[in-house]
Amino acid sequence: MLIKLDTSVFRLSRHKAETVKKTVTPLTRDQWITADRIVMAAMFIATIAGAILF
Repeated sequence: MLIKLDTSVFRLSRHKAETVKKTVTPLTRDQWITADRIVMAAMFIATIAGAILF
């Protein structure tokens, strides 16, 4: 059964502050290489941990 919520709670809440739109900048080659190394290291550690646990 659906319950209708009391909407007076929403009137008491503050309005969200305006947020500044962030511009998306593409990653450089060095940043892609660094991110790839981090992901590969995390996957390697997860593989070792999985092999030990199972």
